[in-house]
Amino acid sequence: TSTSLTATRQYAATMTIEVRPAGREEYEETGRVTALAYREFADGDSWDRYLELIADVGARADIALVFAAFEDGRILGSATLELDRRIEDDDPVLPPEQAEIRMLGVDPDRRGRGVAKALMDACFAWAAKAGKTRMLLHTTQRMKVAQAMYEAMGFERLPDRTFPDGFVLLSYEKAIQTNE
Repeated sequence: TSTSLTATRQYAATMTIEVRPAGREEYEETGRVTALAYREFADGDSWDRYLELIADVGARADIALVFAAFEDGRILGSATLELDRRIEDDDPVLPPEQAEIRMLGVDPDRRGRGVAKALMDACFAWAAKAGKTRMLLHTTQRMKVAQAMYEAMGFERLPDRTFPDGFVLLSYEKAIQTNE
């Protein structure tokens, strides 16, 4: 079976979004746009470090798939898909049936146009082709729009992940259908 990494879908009457893995020459701009998407949620030194991590696409592109969404050559957002390995060493081992979406972010000026949904669709399609049966993701309590999108897509809540400093990640899971 042939596997295509590129998906083009019509998400709005006047907008065609292409989703594909970011090329090396696109890492810097992909990282900049993704960090920009998270900047509104930053509230301290730990977030500043996380924004640096998000912006460094090259550091994770050899470990995970970094998808970028494009319109007319402009990067609109990105999502990172962990299939076999974790980006961060302190994360639990990824079970063989599970994939995880990380660092989904859309340029604030391009939100509400289906970009995040197109990125999610690409992650699900690739994970299904890789034989995964469960998709996991995390978000924060502040990211209300993301929570609403995940719930509308059929994700179900799992127990929260609470860090020693009290930071809480909301956990979500959804079965991966072979026809997604």
